[in-house]
Amino acid sequence: MTTIDLSIQKERRSRAIERARERNIIIPTYAQMKDPSKIPAQVKEELKGIGLWDLHPSNLFRITWKNEPKLSGGGFGDVNYFELPKSLTGVDARIIVLVGKWFPTGAHKVGAAFSCLVPRLVTGQFDPTTQKAVWPSTGNYCRGGAYDSALLGCESIAILPEGMSKERFEWLAQIAGETIKTPGSESNVKEIFDKCRELRESGQDLMIFNQFDEFGNYLWHYEVTGHAMAEVLEKVMGPDDRYRGMISATGSAGTIAAGDYLKQLYPASKIIASEALQCPTLLENGYGAHRIEGIGDKHVPWIHNTKNTDMVVAIDDNAVVNISRLFNEENGKAYLIAQAVPEETVAQLDLMGFSGISNMLSAIKAAKYYEMGPNDILLTILTDSMDLYRSRIHEMQQETGDYKDSDATADFARYLHGQSTDNLLELRYTDQRRIHQLKYFTWVEQQGKTYEEIQDMWYQPNYWEEVQTQVNEIDELIVDFNAEVGLIK
Repeated sequence: MTTIDLSIQKERRSRAIERARERNIIIPTYAQMKDPSKIPAQVKEELKGIGLWDLHPSNLFRITWKNEPKLSGGGFGDVNYFELPKSLTGVDARIIVLVGKWFPTGAHKVGAAFSCLVPRLVTGQFDPTTQKAVWPSTGNYCRGGAYDSALLGCESIAILPEGMSKERFEWLAQIAGETIKTPGSESNVKEIFDKCRELRESGQDLMIFNQFDEFGNYLWHYEVTGHAMAEVLEKVMGPDDRYRGMISATGSAGTIAAGDYLKQLYPASKIIASEALQCPTLLENGYGAHRIEGIGDKHVPWIHNTKNTDMVVAIDDNAVVNISRLFNEENGKAYLIAQAVPEETVAQLDLMGFSGISNMLSAIKAAKYYEMGPNDILLTILTDSMDLYRSRIHEMQQETGDYKDSDATADFARYLHGQSTDNLLELRYTDQRRIHQLKYFTWVEQQGKTYEEIQDMWYQPNYWEEVQTQVNEIDELIVDFNAEVGLIK
């Protein structure tokens, strides 16, 4: 089914309303997440005394790209972004990155989790007084879901691979009702799905919010991230500039949905999907394990609009982990400054987590492939920051020793300015269809989707537009829900 089910279950909805009233919860609309000027004055006043990560219901209104970049008491402003200079990227194209650190939990995935949960909450399909919320993830999504659940006072189960960074587990131990570690690392998504099936068959009263097939994930990024990117373009584009495309790791295929919105505004623009070279699922129908945390693969997410994807780029995880040291070790930062990278830029490079570094490298490869010049603009996303990977830096220090000047020299030359157009494919129609057909093996054979659904997804006109048009209807349901809760003055 393309669209999000918005059928009302009155009895459960009444209990959800009572829970929201008890816990002083007002739910933001998509319109408010896009434009915080529409947020009620009482909420803005409350936020002046609240930390960005605090478990406070008003922090639901900080699910926006426009938070003031501070850890406590911040208001709202413009979209958080910065531009990467040629001295860093080695290409003429203007590469602009949106910053995800300034969301609650330190990653934009809290928005995707919100968008999967809220339609079911305001319709009464999910009852926070009786049901557990299950959040299958390769890292940040389950953190966002556990956070949203804690605000609602409902029990949550976070599922993620045991090989993820310890920062994720330490935080979840304080927030989630239960954390389940599945075998493997970033690319072991099937093991997560297997655990979901086990829970579903356990007889517990729970609801599984699977980001890989939940259209709420797609819709949040199409509507909120897409509009944020468009606003950045309006600010940075000069009269001779051209927007050429957006780059995103496929992951759950949520973030990349922002490209669908931008392509409607700029039909000639490209959508470039990124993945790990060690697990080239889209590029080569491949498999394997890799270290770029946050971009789970070895399958094609149900909600990935492959028909709208123009290029696939695979990034060597060795490049990502070495650049993380270049960007965050003192000798690496000093070397960058010596190479004429502005100190202001160097000071912001810790805003890139592993997937953000991979997205940047994918943008560099695309810029070289399309021979882009100084008037060409590419956009990409920094899902999270190095705050979630400090332990990985420490592990590398223990494994290989101090990061020396010679390491910085080699990593800069090889992994930044040495990026080439290898491991890249511009997609023909048949390539897009091949990737779409890979969904069959996960979703029809294993996860209960139907042959008719997968055919409709490819052949039915306006399939994706159907879910895109649901924003106003969901906002009306949220407004009605809030009115019955009765907390807005």
